[in-house]
Amino acid sequence: MPRFFIDAVPVSDGKIALTGTDAHHISRSLRMAAGERITVCDGKGTEYVCELTDFLPGQVCARVLWSLPSASEPPYRAVVFQALAKGDKLDVVIQKAVECGAHEIALFESERCVVRMRGDEKEGRQDRRSRIALEAAKQSGRGVIPRVRPPVGFSEALAQAARAELPLFCYEGEGTEPLPAVLRRFRAGRANRVPGMDALGRDAPSAAPELPGDPLPTVSVMVGSEGGFSPAEAEQARTAGMCAVGLGRRILRTETAAAFVLACLSYELELSEMGNHQQ
Repeated sequence: MPRFFIDAVPVSDGKIALTGTDAHHISRSLRMAAGERITVCDGKGTEYVCELTDFLPGQVCARVLWSLPSASEPPYRAVVFQALAKGDKLDVVIQKAVECGAHEIALFESERCVVRMRGDEKEGRQDRRSRIALEAAKQSGRGVIPRVRPPVGFSEALAQAARAELPLFCYEGEGTEPLPAVLRRFRAGRANRVPGMDALGRDAPSAAPELPGDPLPTVSVMVGSEGGFSPAEAEQARTAGMCAVGLGRRILRTETAAAFVLACLSYELELSEMGNHQQ
């Protein structure tokens, strides 16, 4: 069923109107007709199953049949902190991160970045990245459109990433812990809370509490540029409370690492739970 996102879904009269590129796509590209159904998302996790009723100049009208919470969102909020990279690599990171369930993508400049923030601030680049996230959300059946944050410096990104319950710092150097071990410890820690300790077994004050009204665990995934992180940045990350993790015996490209970690995260915290419920 074709999926569309709009800023607000008016349901008071049971009808909605799609305009602009969405209306053109429905009537011209998909060549849909009255009586066919589409899914309309409000971008906040609610989906509306609608039946097309009228095709007007520049506008397509539909009747809301029913609404339901999106079933495609993961049971955690993961933010990918991705260092700036050359060429179209960031486009790939954004697309695959959205497909793999990221809630947001936050860009930053690190010591070994070839691309710098000033050179990255070309007109329309941020809009293009947001469009990539939108198209990936449609294609993968997401209920929200992950936001792509403008680039910031390493220290600022690190401070934000360290506030997550599960702050992952992807590093190929020494002193790391295997990613599977960290994920399993985190899962067990959330299931068996110990007073005064966080889900990773650390003193609770070192990790931020959950957001009020938001029971979902928060995860940050910090990935370096083509040259990785410097030893000084790795030490800064450990001091900030990040958990330095290794991603196995192979070195992944910067455009591959985030999707790899998100897939592992999905397996441990989402797919495994689905398997347990089905048994």
